[in-house]
Amino acid sequence: MEKPEIIIELTSDEALVLSDWLERVQMTDLGRLVDDAAVWAPLHRIAGTLDKSLPGIFSADHAERLEVARRRLGPALDDGSGDHEGAGS
Repeated sequence: MEKPEIIIELTSDEALVLSDWLERVQMTDLGRLVDDAAVWAPLHRIAGTLDKSLPGIFSADHAERLEVARRRLGPALDDGSGDHEGAGS
C-alpha cells in the first residue's frame, strides 16, 4: 500500500518565521514541550526542508528580513483580535 505524502504550502514570510521558531525551539529544553518522541522526526524534517528552501537564512540581512516578515504576518495592533484584554467582557 502506497503512503501518500502531505504537502503543506507556505508563503515565504510564513516559511521564514516558522524556520526561525523551529530553530529556537530545537535549541531549548524541549522535553517539557514535546513529550512524544515520535513528533521529533517530522519536526526535524520540516526544519531541514525549510533550511534548504530558504537560502537567505544565512545572509547578513536575515534578522531584518525576519522582522519584516513577522510584522507582515502579525496582527495589526488596532484590529481588536487580541484575546488578552477584555476576554469575557
